[in-house]
Amino acid sequence: MKKLLLTLCVLLFLGITLVNGQTRKISGVVKSSEDGQTLPGVSIVVKGTTTGTTTNLDGKYEISVSADAATLVFSFIGMKAQEVPINGRAIIDVALAPETASLDEVVVVGFGTRLKSDLTGSVSQVKAEDIANVTQPSFESAIQGKTSGVYVQSGTGKLGQGIKMRIRGSSSVSANNQPLYVVDNIAVNTDNIGDAGNEATNPMADFNPADIESIQVLKDASASAIYGARAANGVVIITTKRGKEGKTSFNFSSQIGFSEPAKKVGFMNRAQYLKLFEEAFNNTYAISGDIWGYYSTYQSLLDDAFPYWRDPKDPTNLAKGPDTNWENQALRKGSLRQYDLTASGGNEKTKFFASLSMADQDAVIVGNSFDRISARLNLDQTANKFVSFGVSLNPVRTRNFRVANDNAFSQPLQMVALSPLEPVYIPGTNKLNNHTIYENGMIPLKYNSFNAEIYRNIGNVYALFNLLPSLTFRTEAGMDLTNQRERGYQGRLTNDGGPFGNASDRTVTLLNTTSNSYFTFDKTFKENYNVNLVGGMSYQEAVWNTAAVYAQNFPSDDFKRIDSAAEITGAGSNGTNSSFLSYFLRSNLKFFDKYLITLSGRIDGSSRFGKNSRYGFFPAGSVAWVVSKEKFMSNQKIVSFLKLRTSWGVTGNAEIGNFSSRGLYQASNYAGYSGLVPSGISSPDLKWETTKQTDFGIDFGFIDNRITGEFDYYVKKTSDLLLNVTLPSTSGYTSVTKNVGNLENKGWEFVINTNNLTGEFQWNTSFNISTNKNKITNLGGKIIRTGIWRAMEGYPIGVFYTKKFAGVDPANGDALFYKDATRTTTTNILSQASDQIVGDPNPDFVGGITNSFKYKGFDLNFVFQFVHGNDIFNGGRQWQADGLSYFDNQTLDIYNSNRWKTPGQITNQPQSRFDSGNGYGISSMLVFDGSYIRLKDVTLGYTVPTKLISHVGLSSVRVFVKGLNVWTKTKYPGWDPETNFTGTGASAQTQNLQQGYDFYTSPQPRTITFGLQLGF
Repeated sequence: MKKLLLTLCVLLFLGITLVNGQTRKISGVVKSSEDGQTLPGVSIVVKGTTTGTTTNLDGKYEISVSADAATLVFSFIGMKAQEVPINGRAIIDVALAPETASLDEVVVVGFGTRLKSDLTGSVSQVKAEDIANVTQPSFESAIQGKTSGVYVQSGTGKLGQGIKMRIRGSSSVSANNQPLYVVDNIAVNTDNIGDAGNEATNPMADFNPADIESIQVLKDASASAIYGARAANGVVIITTKRGKEGKTSFNFSSQIGFSEPAKKVGFMNRAQYLKLFEEAFNNTYAISGDIWGYYSTYQSLLDDAFPYWRDPKDPTNLAKGPDTNWENQALRKGSLRQYDLTASGGNEKTKFFASLSMADQDAVIVGNSFDRISARLNLDQTANKFVSFGVSLNPVRTRNFRVANDNAFSQPLQMVALSPLEPVYIPGTNKLNNHTIYENGMIPLKYNSFNAEIYRNIGNVYALFNLLPSLTFRTEAGMDLTNQRERGYQGRLTNDGGPFGNASDRTVTLLNTTSNSYFTFDKTFKENYNVNLVGGMSYQEAVWNTAAVYAQNFPSDDFKRIDSAAEITGAGSNGTNSSFLSYFLRSNLKFFDKYLITLSGRIDGSSRFGKNSRYGFFPAGSVAWVVSKEKFMSNQKIVSFLKLRTSWGVTGNAEIGNFSSRGLYQASNYAGYSGLVPSGISSPDLKWETTKQTDFGIDFGFIDNRITGEFDYYVKKTSDLLLNVTLPSTSGYTSVTKNVGNLENKGWEFVINTNNLTGEFQWNTSFNISTNKNKITNLGGKIIRTGIWRAMEGYPIGVFYTKKFAGVDPANGDALFYKDATRTTTTNILSQASDQIVGDPNPDFVGGITNSFKYKGFDLNFVFQFVHGNDIFNGGRQWQADGLSYFDNQTLDIYNSNRWKTPGQITNQPQSRFDSGNGYGISSMLVFDGSYIRLKDVTLGYTVPTKLISHVGLSSVRVFVKGLNVWTKTKYPGWDPETNFTGTGASAQTQNLQQGYDFYTSPQPRTITFGLQLGF
């Protein structure tokens, strides 16, 4: 009996093993649904396993699957993945459709996702392919011209510098106007933490653009109000790439590029300088006689000013001698190199994405370079049907080798002020010329340094619990840790550091932690009623610590560390922190797949605000009607999609100092004794700036959605502006922060996307244009001033307020200015003219157009970006274009201008006069139209047919050439119309007002890049 039972068990085991071990073969052909062509290199995987294969050169495949295999997953680059049930079949043929913009694509919103067709708010989306192969350190410039309602301005050609982004205008005068950035559900730091002695840096340059899967820009209150007190300026949600089910795929990308200044202004050469200098000297001499009391000829003046301007071998021949192009000394050919390696894949349980990137770039301005090394691991694990969890890690090291700020003589581009008569080196030697009229910029370039090294770690972990079929709970915690060290040295031979040398060493540590916990309920009732609810809480804390030490008197320029200095001149440390505690709720209701309602509310508490107003409530609501799904639309074929939507909501701005509401004391010392002194008066009622926004929108699609688009009109009204109110001196304080004033933004946005040609030759176009009108409606009667910029009731923020040029007196060549609004003119004495509004740095409209072409393996994409109606104040031209009032070299447009020379001449260019200026100074003569249209990006690529490469183990090969800032059309006479120098250590108020400022600001680079992409 025992033997019989043993035999039966063995047979049963063998039977099970044989059944489980049975496999069967499935074969078929994969084609394109568009043209019927077979597709080689398509990935076929048994769902939930790593079993897979690829199609051969003829698009055919054969795969062995287990008896219990249920589904095959077909995927291919540029095609929609398709899951096909096996259902016992031995032959399965598949037609893959190309990936195109779809109204049913998933859009990431705050704490969840929605189908694009179900959105009731205004959201712009940028996909990975739209920012692929970015040649700038940061991704923001790559979305210029691709998103409506978003104005992006690089401001300078220096690498790693701050970038301005405005979503539907500026909503504040004194608080930060930058949007909130959220990466994988975690808010990250975007504030400049660099030294106040230089211009702002851009923390977003630490992110590798190649890791980004998509970018969503939340523009209206309905979309952004779930972020409450931090959403008045809009929200940018960045989603990084994650692994997908299927076999592991590797991708390698290499880019090598070369750059040059997109434009050179052009300055006078030796002959031109001598000619204009003689003219300007003689004009002044004819009016006033001897210049400075003893110069009666221009040559005698030059002899004293420029000791090396004559040829020592032939000093009387003025045609010979130095002829230096200082603009060419300051600007150079730049370069870039970037290498990216990624791996991704997984199965039903585990999915991963990993990347490693190295980037190195030299700017077009000498002395400036930037490099970054980054890695990323995104891991998602399904433990069982109830629990899944994941982790994201992103360690980064960036180094920014910086040059001085634009307002410093040691900034390389200020070398253009030097005369072409001055040589770079002292003749007959290899010693840099230190006898120039201003500092020879090549000296600080050699002996000065200011380098920032940043180690940043961004990561988060999450756990997702499936509590019920329709109810989940997600909890996550994230960290953004930045350690930034800046070391500077100013050499013994420089004006800044002489005669003994100066050094600084500064360290900043910023820890930003975030935790989110929320429930999501999603259920459809009776097929026609869908309810999606999200509710939870969030906590964020930022801790900032800084320490710095300064020293001087070094034995030589070879010793640059602090411990080599003879004297410590200063040291200090400080720290600050802030926190937010928030509760949020959102409901999305959908009835009959055509009536949509979204309601949300968020309660925010912030440590920054007064004890009487620490918490605020931010509600929002929106409705939409999908008209195209009504019965009366069913018998027509023109309109394939039509949705009407409207929204209203309240958002806030909390981006002010951490202690503006507090009564403060600070440490002080007197005669060697320490003590406390009051430094700030309390403001217990201080609360958020509040922005109420109304939006009306239309989403449409025609001819089977071959034409799609959006139109929005919005009105944003901000109240309770956070302003510093001046206090009487008898109070013992200078000012207090209070809620005073209102402003508004209103405008419209239009987007249209067209699939012009389909089939073997494809052509797609996307066009967007948007306007914004900004106006300050109430400042409590105050006028806020920063240089020539003003915030005034009834006008846009940052208008130019200075003297207004009235032309040239035909009788004598004098520059004329308006005395007052009656347009009465005065002489060339600026002080006799009154100040008035002479320009507006805010554009009337911005936009862009993108065209994409595909034919067989070739692809061509180009983007035009445009800005219209903004003015630029070119502060440098008060010396670059003043007709040689001093020794500064002049731009070629001044030399070639129709300047006044004879009585009766009608012109707008005053007579050139040395030591006079003839009206040149700060006036509207320095204000120019900054409008431009630019061929921002053009890429030509070729993908090698899979049948030519599959035999060597490659799944894809693509080569491309890419151009950045290829062509620009503008009337602006400066280096670049995309310019904005905000100064050093500038407050948020200064940055908000001081727009459109060009002061020896580096031009944007024109870059040509060659790239190779491999998939295997």
